[in-house]
Amino acid sequence: MVSHAQWKLARDRKVAESISEGEDSAESAERVRRRLELDLAWDLGQAVYDRRTELGLAQTELARRARMSQPQVSKLELGGSMPTVPLLARLARALDADFSLTPLGEGVRVSFTPHDPAHTKAGTEPSSMEHASASAAEAEAEADASAERTAATG
Repeated sequence: MVSHAQWKLARDRKVAESISEGEDSAESAERVRRRLELDLAWDLGQAVYDRRTELGLAQTELARRARMSQPQVSKLELGGSMPTVPLLARLARALDADFSLTPLGEGVRVSFTPHDPAHTKAGTEPSSMEHASASAAEAEAEADASAERTAATG
């Protein structure tokens, strides 16, 4: 089995080779865009992996919490897929964290920030706005899961 770091090095090497073949062409601009997209997918996967291991969760447990399959978690952690916003919301809840994307130059920093213990104390009731937001997020998540099942079954 290829380790997470070895896979990234092999992928980066392949992308670098394809980019160096035509620096000034319109095709190279597409390659650069694709490389940035691959970097984002990798960084997202690394952020999920880091937070999951920080919590001591197995991929199967994260998959259960986020209503995904273990192979989907694995593919995501390896940078092989770009999740939808509803899936990112489910992952953040499953990882007991807030999710953020921060633009940096041409790239983007991805992070899952653990919830503040004071914010999640037992006995603290969420506001009605948070309830409404959670209900909307659950509805989006269910629609996303339905779309994923439809796409998977073709």
